[in-house]
Amino acid sequence: MKLSPRLPALLLAALVVTACAPQTSDNTSSDKDEKTGTLRVWLFQEVGNKPKEKVVDSVVTDFRKAHKDTKVEVEYIPVETRAQRVKAAFNDPASAPDLMEYGNTDTAGYVKDGGLLDVTREFGAWNESKDTDPTAKTSVTVDGKVYGSPFYVGVRALYYRTDVFEELGLRVPRTMAELASTAREIRAAKPDLYGLVVGGAYTYGAMPFIWANGGELATGKGGSYASAIDSAAAQKGIKAYTSLFGDDNCPAAKCAGMGGNDTITAFAAGKAGMAIGGDFSHTAVEAGKVKGKYAVVPLPGVSGGSIAPAFAGGNNIGVLKSTSHRTLAVDLMERLTSKKTQASMFDAMGFLPTFGDVRRDAAAREPYVKPFAQTLAAGTKFVPASPAWAQIDSSLVLPTMFQSVISGKASVGVASRGAAQKMDAAFGSAG
Repeated sequence: MKLSPRLPALLLAALVVTACAPQTSDNTSSDKDEKTGTLRVWLFQEVGNKPKEKVVDSVVTDFRKAHKDTKVEVEYIPVETRAQRVKAAFNDPASAPDLMEYGNTDTAGYVKDGGLLDVTREFGAWNESKDTDPTAKTSVTVDGKVYGSPFYVGVRALYYRTDVFEELGLRVPRTMAELASTAREIRAAKPDLYGLVVGGAYTYGAMPFIWANGGELATGKGGSYASAIDSAAAQKGIKAYTSLFGDDNCPAAKCAGMGGNDTITAFAAGKAGMAIGGDFSHTAVEAGKVKGKYAVVPLPGVSGGSIAPAFAGGNNIGVLKSTSHRTLAVDLMERLTSKKTQASMFDAMGFLPTFGDVRRDAAAREPYVKPFAQTLAAGTKFVPASPAWAQIDSSLVLPTMFQSVISGKASVGVASRGAAQKMDAAFGSAG
């Protein structure tokens, strides 16, 4: 999704949220700003969604106390189908929600499509916004205007089974080469386990392999980009990642179609020795069979002791331009992304807050946050800041590339050149 450099944080219950009343403005496609009625909200469905629902229910309860003639309908939608749902909402405002959660990689595309409301004035007037992480704020900003509020930030690291490593006498991998060889050792000794569970549709789990090998997704800036996925360095990273699909680690027949949630579900269920998961995966893993039998370290890079660059992900919450409840929707957006809510979400889901003070509290209190903090400190990467990325992502350009290599239908060179052509076409159409 969840996509901003970040680090976790948790605010204790003593931290109180003040959501200042949003100002009414006129840059909405609806000419109405109704102060009563029903607000529709779309949020992402997580692995182990109940804790998230509990936090949201609490926010909604407080919101309704402040707005007694208002109802709120919350729907949790699968991340994998968000592109189709959002496109339909933009095309048919009558069926659209008033506000929604969206990945930070989608911001530029959604703004270009005219779907998100400019809330620059309200966000600037909100007393908590001054403490928002600058990079998180960048994730809701396009051409100097703000189109939402950051919800959480996230990076990925390496989860591994401490019991399996102890039993087999393995040391924690310090390089990507060691990661691959250790994965195969686990698979050979325990054929019922994936060594390192990987997914052919797990784009953000694969990106560190490309970046660690010196590759880039694209080059350029300011909306003008050219694909670099077929460069020699990027191809080296693609080869490193796709080589992990096979009977000696993660069989292609089972793993080629897996996404990120699938890999974490497998690890949490005790079906893998290692997995690449986010800070946001912590709660699901804790709820699984491996509770008390795993640890997390930064994903190793190519050279010994280095950390692979991680995708700086995260999610935002924005108001749709078609809303007829602008003031109410902005108020609910601020409540859902407030310090109090982000602290509760950290407790409930492990989502890293976007407020610096809240993150510092969390990092000091929760040891598991350390490897993610180290990953952030080592340097993170982001996708091209172009409206084209939403098209590239939703049309599965990179998963198709990985899967064609994994299946043997194309070489790394042929597959990456095909992906580059599709990416360049998208960049070109984006203007």
